[in-house]
Amino acid sequence: MWSPNTVRGYATSLAQWWTFLEQRGETARWADLGVPAVAGFLSWLRNGRTVEHALIEPEEVPSPETLEARLAALISFYRWQESVFSVLVAGRLMRGAPRRAPARGLLAHLDARSTPSPSSLVRVRRHRHRGRPPLLLPAEIQAILDGCAIPDTSAGEWAGNLRDRLLFALLAGDRDAPGRGPGPADQRLRHGPRRHSLCRDRATRGQPERGEGEDDAPRRVYVGCDLERLFADYLTHLACRSAELGMPISTDSPLLVNLTRPPLLAALREGTVRDKIAALRKKGIGRPAAWTPHWFRHSHATALLLAGTPEWVVSRRLGHAHVQTTLDLYGWVREDEALRAAANWKSYISAWQVTDGR
Repeated sequence: MWSPNTVRGYATSLAQWWTFLEQRGETARWADLGVPAVAGFLSWLRNGRTVEHALIEPEEVPSPETLEARLAALISFYRWQESVFSVLVAGRLMRGAPRRAPARGLLAHLDARSTPSPSSLVRVRRHRHRGRPPLLLPAEIQAILDGCAIPDTSAGEWAGNLRDRLLFALLAGDRDAPGRGPGPADQRLRHGPRRHSLCRDRATRGQPERGEGEDDAPRRVYVGCDLERLFADYLTHLACRSAELGMPISTDSPLLVNLTRPPLLAALREGTVRDKIAALRKKGIGRPAAWTPHWFRHSHATALLLAGTPEWVVSRRLGHAHVQTTLDLYGWVREDEALRAAANWKSYISAWQVTDGR
C-alpha cells in the first residue's frame, strides 16, 4: 500500500494536468499529446498555474523536487494508460521505451525492486546560478559599424569596408547565433537579409552544434529600412567589383565575399571575421575590450525586451526551441532600471520590423 500523501500528491498532479488542458482547450486531445504539451505544463506550474509563458517568475515558484514529482505522476499515468488501454502517449515522452510494455500498476515505478525504466524526454530545469549575458549598448554597436565604414557625403559613397559594416549590421539584427560559425557569409544573393530561411545543415558545414535551447526549424527574420539600404549599397558595390574583375556572380553566389584579397569573390571565412574583430578591439572600438560577435545576439534580445516586444516573439526570433530558454536567459531585463536608462532602446529598434514569423 502506498502512503496517503503519495496518493494525494499523484491525484493533485493529475488534477493540475487536467486544469492545464482545460485552459488550453485540449481536454479532448488528452490521449494525443506529446513533449510540447508536457513541457508547457511544467512552465505553467512554474508561473503560478495561470499562464504558460511569463517573463517574470512569481514570488512563490514550485521547487524542482515538486515539479519532478508532478512530471513523474504524469508520465506514470500515461504509461499505465498505454499498458491497459493502448493510449500511445508515453512512447512520445520517453527515451528508450520498449515497444510492448507489460501491464503494471499506476504507482508501480515507486517500487524499489522495479527494473530500470526508460528516461523522460522532458526534464525539470533546475535553477542555474549564472551571470547575465554580456551585451553591447547602442552607442557601442554604432561605433563598431562606423569603425568598418562610414558614408562619405562629399564623394557620395562609403569610406571603409562596406562588407564588414554589412556583416556587423546583420549581427546586430540577429542573424542566427552569430559567432559560432561562418554566420552571414553563407547567405546567398537570392535571399538577402530580408527573408532568409535559417535552417542549416551544421554537420556538413563543420559548424558546432546549436546552442542550448535553440531550434533548427526554418524561420524568417525581418529587418529594418537602414539595413535594407545598406544591403542595396553593398550589392551595387559587389556588382561593380565583379565587373572590374571580370568574374560574373549569380543568385547562388555567396553574399559576403573577399573583395580585395584572393581568393577573390570567395565566401568570407570565420578567420577573416576574427581578424577584423581583433583590429577593432586594438583601436578600442566596441568596449569592453573582450566583446565577441555573439554579444550582438544578447544585445538584440535585450533591446527587443526593453522596447516592449513580447517574450514569445523574441523567443521565435532568436530560434529558441522553447520560450523558457528565453526567460531563463533574459528574465532580468525588464526589471533593470539602470539598463533601461543607459540608452533609448525603443528608439534604437524603431526601424526594425519585428514579427513572430507566422
